[in-house]
Amino acid sequence: MTRHVGVIVFVVNSWPASVQPLLAQQTSDLPPGWVTPTPIGLFAEPTAMKKLINATDGLVGDADGRDGPYAELGHMITGAGWISAGPGYRTHLLQGRAVVDASAAVSWNLYRVAQGRFELPHLAHDRLALGGQAMYQDVLQVDYFGVGNTSSKANESAYRFNNSDFLGYATFRARRWLSVSARAGWIPQPTVSTATGPRHITIPNTIDRFTESTAPGLSAPPAMTHGDVSVAADWRDHASHPTRGGLYRATVAAYSDRDTGLYSFRRYEVEASQFIPLNTPKWVVALHGWEVFSDTADGHVVPFYLLPSLGGQNTLRGYTDYRFHDRDMQNFNAESRWAIFAHVDAAAFVDVGKVASHAGDLDFHGLKRSYGAGLRVHNATSTLARLDVGHSAEGWRVFFKMTDPFKRTTSAFGRSSVVPFVP
Repeated sequence: MTRHVGVIVFVVNSWPASVQPLLAQQTSDLPPGWVTPTPIGLFAEPTAMKKLINATDGLVGDADGRDGPYAELGHMITGAGWISAGPGYRTHLLQGRAVVDASAAVSWNLYRVAQGRFELPHLAHDRLALGGQAMYQDVLQVDYFGVGNTSSKANESAYRFNNSDFLGYATFRARRWLSVSARAGWIPQPTVSTATGPRHITIPNTIDRFTESTAPGLSAPPAMTHGDVSVAADWRDHASHPTRGGLYRATVAAYSDRDTGLYSFRRYEVEASQFIPLNTPKWVVALHGWEVFSDTADGHVVPFYLLPSLGGQNTLRGYTDYRFHDRDMQNFNAESRWAIFAHVDAAAFVDVGKVASHAGDLDFHGLKRSYGAGLRVHNATSTLARLDVGHSAEGWRVFFKMTDPFKRTTSAFGRSSVVPFVP
């Protein structure tokens, strides 16, 4: 794994000297709550558009939020459809030292999710947050094409996945920009069944097309305990609409099969994002790299729904969601963004990546490629809507989402999905 971590470091260190100072602009020195001024854009923005988008400032984003009812928007896994929405309610207790939150949502493709959490967010002089969460999800049509970088599009299938997760979590902030997060939980036996949805399913079901040997865990998904630890250095100006700074993250995770032990494994991840304004805030270059490695004991396998995957809105935007699966994965993205209006950016992007059964095969041969262009609508701190049109060897794909393209899809309350694996 060291060799692949070094790839990201080498790329950053090998940029021209004229670019290096831009990487050092760590906005962690800015006052808490600072909002980076929005550039005017190449063209004057219509007044009605400006008023409408400005009205969303402070209402959409990752902040803990105010007490009372709120709308749960966009927190659902890849494949759920272009929008999801539902009711939520939040209240602070113990003079603001604790928060209770519950929400539920339904997506365009009728995926369903519900969650409740209790959190103590201001311990140790605001350096430590502790919490617990219970979550339920029912995702109706997750794509699976088989294992391998050369899996055939003709083998496309879909399955329904239903599970609950009960977990505890903690985040310690050593600095405003440096944090260590951990979580541990229990997943009762999930259910893999026949795909369904609001529209007629035109592709075969995974349970009909594949077997236990080609989709491990298909016949009897095990109950699991899980745990992970992440270290993150994050000096982006805004997590939901970054225009400068970077995010560097490393994660170690373990999954333990509580039924037979056959499906126990470990996972290692490294990820880096950098956002570079080129002499003007109207032009930003965004770079992203992500590598995932699976490790099993002899005779053990990774369940097919937990294999790292590539394809879709955040990785290879010219391919179908979850297009490629295997034990190990790498993905690199480059995007150039121009402010057309103050709150509308145009973008051009290139994505490359591959999956492999062995970490040593993650090289730069046989990479899958896609390229395309898109639009981003945002307020001062958050991406409100994104339209991407991508092309690959398998044709054109169109994605309409409510998140930044390098922001990994998250479930309710903004944590990455534990199960299934979601790019």
